[in-house]
Amino acid sequence: MEYRFLGASGIKVPVLSFGTATFGGKNDFFKAWGSTQVDEAKRLIDICLEAGVNMFDTADVYSDGIAEEVLGEAIADKTRDQLILSTKATFTFGEGPNNQGSSRNHLLKQVEGSLKRLGTDYIDIFHMHGFDGNTPVEETLRTLDDLVQSGKIRYLAASNFSGWHLMKSLAISEKYGWNKYVGHQVYYSLNNREYEWELMPLALDQKVGAIIWSPLAAGRLGGKYGRNKPIPQDGRVAQGGSPVPDMAVNEEVLYNIIDTLEEIAEETGKTVAQVALNWLLQRPTVSSIIVGARNEEQLKQNLGAVGWDLTVDQIKKLDEASTVPPIYPYWHQWQKKDLNPTPNFY
Repeated sequence: MEYRFLGASGIKVPVLSFGTATFGGKNDFFKAWGSTQVDEAKRLIDICLEAGVNMFDTADVYSDGIAEEVLGEAIADKTRDQLILSTKATFTFGEGPNNQGSSRNHLLKQVEGSLKRLGTDYIDIFHMHGFDGNTPVEETLRTLDDLVQSGKIRYLAASNFSGWHLMKSLAISEKYGWNKYVGHQVYYSLNNREYEWELMPLALDQKVGAIIWSPLAAGRLGGKYGRNKPIPQDGRVAQGGSPVPDMAVNEEVLYNIIDTLEEIAEETGKTVAQVALNWLLQRPTVSSIIVGARNEEQLKQNLGAVGWDLTVDQIKKLDEASTVPPIYPYWHQWQKKDLNPTPNFY
């Protein structure tokens, strides 16, 4: 397993990490992802650790805290300092007007809850699951810095921020000498490359490592979808559990991508999913890709995305198949190459 630094921090993370949104399955949305319980979770975690995947990603809202509980029980017999635990808070958890957002009140409560559910004294990487436009950024960042100083959190990360959200947060942390976001958990896949337009250049400039969620576009790039294939009824999309809505998917572009993936999978002897994941591993700023699995077979297949590289020509084919016209102001900026040279990853 390859390990990379998370942004400008000193912590190294595996290029593949394991997502636990499939743990618990409490409600219809998360049940569509999976309903892994403790015994099966232990087996999946053992497979991960045998492969060198020691980072496990979760969130307070996954199955209303049950995913954290299952993960906590499943790692109870493991050596804690050999694991990297990543969790999140911001979204609604419980009843009442103060049980959401990134206020000091909510974050302190959620961190204590996550620590208890995970059965640990500290969280390695703690994310703001989304940007809270109602709470002053200074309040959020001061609270997070206090939590780092107390030892309850070791590294800070954002998730699903826009460019200005992240840049404002970084600037305020620098102004006051507080701990900064060193990671940004983002949606990025061959099927949606908007991350490259502003967030990737920002991450390159500010040295923020990307942790990728839904790298297979909620299973659309997993090998079961295709131009002449019916939508699989056992998948998250058909069952209403997709975190990537249909409005974010251009169907013709998707099928062009899948056609190219299938061609390259044939050339390499790899699966469609492995090719899609390996393409992401070649992208700038990517520190780790979160892979999920409902069963051992799916997990082992995803782990096969490492240890080899696509060729330059194969990457070029995938780039061309997945490129869509940029929105303003990027199409205007990219025309002015003397002022804004096109990044070498396009």
